[in-house]
Amino acid sequence: MRLDGRTALITGGTQGVGAAISIALAAAGCQVVLHGLREDELSHQTRDACRQHGVRAELVFADLSGPTQPCIENLIEQVDRVAKDVSLLVNNAGTYAEEPFLQMSHESFERTMRLNVYAGFFLTQAYARRWVAQSIAGRVLFTGSINGELAEPDHAAYDTSKGAVRTMVRSLCVALAPLGIRVNAMAPGLVVTPLTASVVEPDSEALRWMQWHTPSGKVPGAEVCGGAALFLLSDQAEHIHGQTLLVDGGMSVWQQPDIPSQLRGKIGSS
Repeated sequence: MRLDGRTALITGGTQGVGAAISIALAAAGCQVVLHGLREDELSHQTRDACRQHGVRAELVFADLSGPTQPCIENLIEQVDRVAKDVSLLVNNAGTYAEEPFLQMSHESFERTMRLNVYAGFFLTQAYARRWVAQSIAGRVLFTGSINGELAEPDHAAYDTSKGAVRTMVRSLCVALAPLGIRVNAMAPGLVVTPLTASVVEPDSEALRWMQWHTPSGKVPGAEVCGGAALFLLSDQAEHIHGQTLLVDGGMSVWQQPDIPSQLRGKIGSS
């Protein structure tokens, strides 16, 4: 799977899942523009890892959680300075608010929705308008989440936003597929990133619990998301529109995991 001659903008592309996607696309010959919130050592490491594949890799920085229109205009203005030929868009930037529903503030909920939903919606609109005007067969990939399928305690805002992303991908497919633009999503389960490393520390109870609830028994690194993203953006996926590919080790299809043998007879007892 190659993406030679293509240029991709990856929001949130400097760390975690975004970095894995950025590096996978660069390895396939794609020029990349990596968006991050702020400049730091990790953003430079990701850029340099992309450049090792002999492609152009640029960094831009912008906060996408504020009022949507000025945030999007600011980002596009920065991207245009380094690459005016973007034909692949990866809407990966996101956040989550880990708060109980009854304590959820308007500010926290709105910030989550602006970054996880509004930014991707209107960034896609902006690039789709360009592509249609220039007869470019653009491709769009959203990063969803297993939380768009399965609710998680104290993640009501995040769950809501990722459920919206799944439906948005379908709606944008209906709007853009007739215009030659493909829209899909990739939805990871739990993977190890800078944001989740503290939750899944080696040999921790949390890690064992997640492994138990995953048919594959694995909580992998974010690199497992790179190949899935590459496939959905490649020519090999030319007839895949409006779909969400779950990269979750099977967690979303398992109604109830088996009780480990060492716990049989103990769960439910006093």
